[in-house]
Amino acid sequence: MELSLSPLGLGCAQLGNLYHAISDETAAATVRRAWDEGVRYFDTAPHYGLGLSEARLGAALRSYPRDEYVLSTKVGRVLEPNPGGAGDRDDQGFAVPAAYKRRWDFSREGVLRSLEDSLTRLGLDRVDIVYVHDPDDHFEEALSGAFPALRELREQGVIGGFGAGMNQAPMLAEFVRRTDLDVLLVAGRYTLLDQPALDELFPLCAERDVRVVVGGAFNGGILATAEPGRVYDYAEAPAELVERAGRIAEICARHGVELPEAALALPMAHPVVASVVVGAHDPDQVTVNARRARAVVPPALWTELTDAGLLRADVVIAEGVS
Repeated sequence: MELSLSPLGLGCAQLGNLYHAISDETAAATVRRAWDEGVRYFDTAPHYGLGLSEARLGAALRSYPRDEYVLSTKVGRVLEPNPGGAGDRDDQGFAVPAAYKRRWDFSREGVLRSLEDSLTRLGLDRVDIVYVHDPDDHFEEALSGAFPALRELREQGVIGGFGAGMNQAPMLAEFVRRTDLDVLLVAGRYTLLDQPALDELFPLCAERDVRVVVGGAFNGGILATAEPGRVYDYAEAPAELVERAGRIAEICARHGVELPEAALALPMAHPVVASVVVGAHDPDQVTVNARRARAVVPPALWTELTDAGLLRADVVIAEGVS
């Protein structure tokens, strides 16, 4: 896959009103600020706000040259009208009316329909990357339906590349073994607190030249602030995890680095990682994250974290990355 991803990408779940509503104007301003900060990779999905994220992202990118950015969306959840649901709120974390319902569908027909609907919402005639989204309970259907369909679309030039996006590493590794995908989105599994992607997934990706996008670098919030937060992977963080994050933060501070700066630097420094996507609910948050991503992290920090047993010894830092 020849697509060039910016080191920092914008994850667009918040454009779909994740947890709380933002205005169309704020959504557009957030994308503009990301562009001004050098972001050229944008990731969205039908799941995010029942299509609202895709619609807002497409509208915001309309004034920019199509060949100057990379856009990914996802398949696996088909959106269908939900008569009578407009008066209710979506029950999957997005502050939007439940005017549509999600239906799991990893079949060829589901993939083609989902992508066609996404293109309509985005107002585009093509997307660059399509991920099979959260197929945890649909392994066989994804293998027999979704991936072959996406391979055909890639061969036809309809999409630039395809892969899978998940919150776990073992199934992604199995997909790498059994398909010829181009790129993976790994959420929350290569972070300061959790590095299981090193077991099999990253070595396989290096061997097969599969590119990796890392999401969830802050593990849902615990690593997003200088003092550790209390949310880990969408739930309340266990006390021992907060204590461990606190020890990591103390070592970071001794090296003049804030916890979220180290949280972004770790995945950015791995040779198989092409981009780290971070969400934002307003332009200022984009600016903060862009500043964090530019922070210089001394190699001695990684050494001290490893020596303290707070970071795996097999963490790989690309040569020349500080």
